[in-house]
Amino acid sequence: MLTISCCLLIGYHEVRCMKRKELVEALSGDLPNGTIRFSSKLVSIQESGHLKLLHLADGTTIKAKVLIGCDGVNSVVAKWLGFGKPAYARRSSIRGYAHFESGHGFVHKGFQFHGNGIRVGYNPCDEQTCYWFFTWTPSNEDKVIGNDPEKAKEFVLSTIGNVPDQLLDVIAKTGPRTYASPMRFRYPWELLWGNISKDNVCIAGDALHPMTSDVGQGANMALEDGVILARRLAEALLPRKADEEGGLSKFGEERRWRSFVMITTAYVIGYIQQSNWWVMKFVKDKFLSPVLGKLLLSRADFDCGELIKI
Repeated sequence: MLTISCCLLIGYHEVRCMKRKELVEALSGDLPNGTIRFSSKLVSIQESGHLKLLHLADGTTIKAKVLIGCDGVNSVVAKWLGFGKPAYARRSSIRGYAHFESGHGFVHKGFQFHGNGIRVGYNPCDEQTCYWFFTWTPSNEDKVIGNDPEKAKEFVLSTIGNVPDQLLDVIAKTGPRTYASPMRFRYPWELLWGNISKDNVCIAGDALHPMTSDVGQGANMALEDGVILARRLAEALLPRKADEEGGLSKFGEERRWRSFVMITTAYVIGYIQQSNWWVMKFVKDKFLSPVLGKLLLSRADFDCGELIKI
């Protein structure tokens, strides 16, 4: 049996879905050419006095006065700061989006179905595009899926069972850009005593708080990081102050508890909703479903504060 839940505007809570590519383009579009170097994989970090020498996979070396590691789940900077490798949550996800040339006609709500050890759902991004996801606990046989989009779609369609035709149509119309990946997360207690910043180095984004995708807040957390980091650095660089290290340290302390809470929330919600244990399923269906929905929305409702004027 699959349980359905939906997310929409509830009070002052709001849920929106958009493509990561469009978000990156919007954020980078106003920057001067050359400000961002894409596809620059960091291999190692070397200290040179107060500077950090960043060695990239293409052989390039960059000298950095301040290093902010936003290098993803397998962060080289996080490892340099002493954090361990993110743990495998023993669950995997397949994600994709479908484009409807003439429009999909769906209401703008996010629908989610969970039960029988799986979670699956969809959420319109705009009038023509719809995002979908599927999470499950893979067996050894499921490893053949790899990153083959057609095999991934076939697997999902053969596994999800009785769901609305809209969801089946979305998955069937998905193009070649379908992603299958294991879910990884940072043990939240690492953040309570770990070094989020050290001297002129800190981490942000997935390098800081890798989490399972069960609350859909990974990119949002990175945006929060950006606003708060900008504010703390702006304060640190005020005239006659110039304390970048202090700014990074304040950023780390401000994001420590928020990161702990979000990683924990994502893991717990995913574990409960996807659990196939009959006791957990009974408690979830009878008591926890509305609680988990409100918890998801409330965790997304976060005020980053305002940037300061210089």
